[in-house]
Amino acid sequence: MVVCYDVVDDKKRTRLAKIMVNYGRRVQKSVFECELDDRMFLRMKDAVEKVIDWEEDSVRYYVLCKNCKGNVTVSGTGVLREEEEEVIVV
Repeated sequence: MVVCYDVVDDKKRTRLAKIMVNYGRRVQKSVFECELDDRMFLRMKDAVEKVIDWEEDSVRYYVLCKNCKGNVTVSGTGVLREEEEEVIVV
């Protein structure tokens, strides 16, 4: 999922960024890539909606399927991050 936002107030924007780092990776100042199940998505969305001003701010959630995710390209700075593998050391 890609989450991007346009928040007018600096303090709210900072609060929103602090929430978002708990759910995904920041890839641009107001853009996060998140891998969430339905429950985590709803929890994140609820937290976001408590911060934003519904009259001035905008948050968009783009769900990417596995095939779509594989077609992402980056121009300029930034890197594509592979899914982190779970490693178990015994």
